[in-house]
Amino acid sequence: MGTNEVYTPERLSGISAFVAAADAGSFSSAAERLHLTRSAVAKRVGRLEARLGIRLFHRTTRSQHLTDEGQAFYQRCTKVLADLSEAENELSAGSQTPMGKLRVSMPVQIGRQCIAPVLLALARAHPQLRLELAFSDRRVDLVEDGYDLAVCSGHLDDTPGLKTRLLGVQTTMLCASPAYLAERGTPQTPNDLTRHERLMYGRNGCLSEWPALSIGHEAPRPPRFVLDDPVTLVDAAEQGLGIVCLPQWMVAQSLNTGKLQQLLPQRDSPATPLHLVWPDTRHPSPKLRAAIDALVDATRELLATPRP
Repeated sequence: MGTNEVYTPERLSGISAFVAAADAGSFSSAAERLHLTRSAVAKRVGRLEARLGIRLFHRTTRSQHLTDEGQAFYQRCTKVLADLSEAENELSAGSQTPMGKLRVSMPVQIGRQCIAPVLLALARAHPQLRLELAFSDRRVDLVEDGYDLAVCSGHLDDTPGLKTRLLGVQTTMLCASPAYLAERGTPQTPNDLTRHERLMYGRNGCLSEWPALSIGHEAPRPPRFVLDDPVTLVDAAEQGLGIVCLPQWMVAQSLNTGKLQQLLPQRDSPATPLHLVWPDTRHPSPKLRAAIDALVDATRELLATPRP
């Protein structure tokens, strides 16, 4: 290949397909990331191998891995693609208008209720901004999965190449409807909870236990309802079916409207941090900076613990 040959979009697409296949470990997974068919990815990689005159992958019916030549080429390609991305960020940094596609991963429930509305409002204010939002409770690999930004619940490991910002902490609280408390009485101690109806979150046979009950000495009665949908738990509590223990941001509206009442507010509950995570670059793009700023401003109020 001559050094002065022009890299056409077709050639660059072959390199992108090759890197995606190497990162994902299969053509099928790479196709999902690139929004292509598996055969399209295979054809692009095949044309790249034919042009280079080398085999980039060892492929069998059960596995796929890079050849020695493929590994060396992969290292060069990832550096080139990273440099191209950095160059785009540097150029777009000259314009303060958020534009282009922003890919964000977030936990399902807080993503739907708190994060997505903020990003949708941001997109409405900036017509050139395009969003691709993924809702999943699993931790994503931002670089391998191709995300610009992730919202992560829980404590983070120290990962090189990533930047983080604390959005706030999530605390849980016990709540019940005024009608339920009028009928069954208001618990004053953790032991009192053992005599009440519990509405609990559970998934795959695992219950999310209440921290307050660990302080008591009596065994609680079995929960009346076990649901894997927190929104329905809030509805059940508002209808007077029992007591719930949920994150404060999830019940804030119900508390503000008087549909629910906080119980045992003097009891501290474990705090779960909520972070923003993004790849560390020298020049974050305007779209990334705008998303981070918008989420920091919005969640400051959303994660504030309501006063009893």
